[in-house]
Amino acid sequence: MSTRRRDVRPLVLGVMQGRLSPPVGAHIQAFPWDTWEQEFAAASTARVKLIEWIVDADRFEENPLLTDRGRARMHELEQDTGTLVRTVCADCFMAWPLTTLNDPERRARLAALSQIVKAAAIYGVHTITLPFVDASAIETADDRRAVIAAMTVAFPQAEKAGVRLALETSLPPTEFRSLIDDLAPLPIGVNYDSGNSAALGYDVRQELDAYGSSVAVVHVKDRVRGGSTVPLGEGNADFPAFFAALRAMDYSGPLILQAARRGNEVETIRAYARFVQQHIGASVERIQA
Repeated sequence: MSTRRRDVRPLVLGVMQGRLSPPVGAHIQAFPWDTWEQEFAAASTARVKLIEWIVDADRFEENPLLTDRGRARMHELEQDTGTLVRTVCADCFMAWPLTTLNDPERRARLAALSQIVKAAAIYGVHTITLPFVDASAIETADDRRAVIAAMTVAFPQAEKAGVRLALETSLPPTEFRSLIDDLAPLPIGVNYDSGNSAALGYDVRQELDAYGSSVAVVHVKDRVRGGSTVPLGEGNADFPAFFAALRAMDYSGPLILQAARRGNEVETIRAYARFVQQHIGASVERIQA
């Protein structure tokens, strides 16, 4: 079932899928197979408007976004709860890195991306994040060549479908800017993650000065420098500078909460929503207590 595309209003707050459910096994982030339907109502209770959908490598073909029946059920849940799905995190490419130079592997992985793009276009998703971090990080000249080759194939299809691809990388600001320039004139989007940048010791002002105009989606997270994810405000993310920079560049995309779990998932996300409101003010929709 297809749905009419609806633009996300500026600075709408959302949550990463799975953060409104108990963890799946030992995974910090994974598609919540047992509770994905309940998360639509839980998001409304937590006072957030969006869920960023996860597509994992595990049970890839069964993901509801990729099936007619699943998309129909997602649409019903949107109608019932008012919670929307407009962004996707393609975590499958953590297991299937797009940094490979192996032709058969790259073709198979680009075919999977093509499948996600087609499903996203049918459903009304406007942005897909492609992770190039951890096991998928761009670390060598070969990795960089592989990414450029893959994106040169993937971006025209996505652009034609009306879906934006956003790269999330661990590259320093100048190197990320250089990659964007090397991919020009492809319409490169960026996923900016406040926590990952804090863990790497990057300066948010330098990052957004380098590529802020390309930011399509923001993940709100906190991490200790060189360490793990922690509750918002307890790590090294410079949130005053972060939110000031977003305001200065007139950022108008979604803010997706991807912060540390603290138990009682709905109340945790609601508390994080209040944290964001305190920093950015009334311009954020649907997070009033």
